[in-house]
Amino acid sequence: MQTPFARIGIALGLVLFAACSRRPPDGAEAARDTSAPQTASGTKAAPAPATSAATPKKRVPSSKAVAILAGGCFWGMEEILRKVPGILGTEVGYTGGKTNRPGYEDVHTGTTGHAEAVRIVFDPARISYEELLEKWFFRMHDPTTLNRQGNDLGTQYRSAIFVTSDEQRRVAEAVKRRVDASGKWERPIVTEIVQAGPFTPAEEYHQDYLEKNPGGYTCHYLRE
Repeated sequence: MQTPFARIGIALGLVLFAACSRRPPDGAEAARDTSAPQTASGTKAAPAPATSAATPKKRVPSSKAVAILAGGCFWGMEEILRKVPGILGTEVGYTGGKTNRPGYEDVHTGTTGHAEAVRIVFDPARISYEELLEKWFFRMHDPTTLNRQGNDLGTQYRSAIFVTSDEQRRVAEAVKRRVDASGKWERPIVTEIVQAGPFTPAEEYHQDYLEKNPGGYTCHYLRE
């Protein structure tokens, strides 16, 4: 027979055993060990490398600008422009007209008001808008012939600068005046400077045409 003291000792032991085997409440275990996160399987994942707020990761700056130029058949213009240092990309298309979604069959009639043009993406840190106009645009075509370039006739072949900002307009007008006064051209420059509107890319077979078809028609070359 157990004595009263023995029964009290057994009861006290059971109470202590239950308290020690009880799991901590939710969140308590995580609070104790935050040095390593756990994976879905319950195993600890390797801790992520520490990053310092004082030394942020360097980012490569992006520098791009857009110019839209027209000066006769866009094949020849694009062929010259795509090789200019600082030019990141070119796309030929139609702009400056009165019809929506123009196509070549419409534009080449000369009745839509659209010009064959080149949309140029360039790095202004390598070539400025001013240099693009003065050293390339005004040298690759004849800016004194109204609605004509070489054997190509019609308003779709006019000389035009489609500006995308007030700053581009200021630069374009200054360059035009300077080139006009330089005496490099015997006749007055007739290049239009107008606000850019919608630009519709030309059909795929027009893109990089002279690269795909070496020896194809062009009337563009650089004048000294």
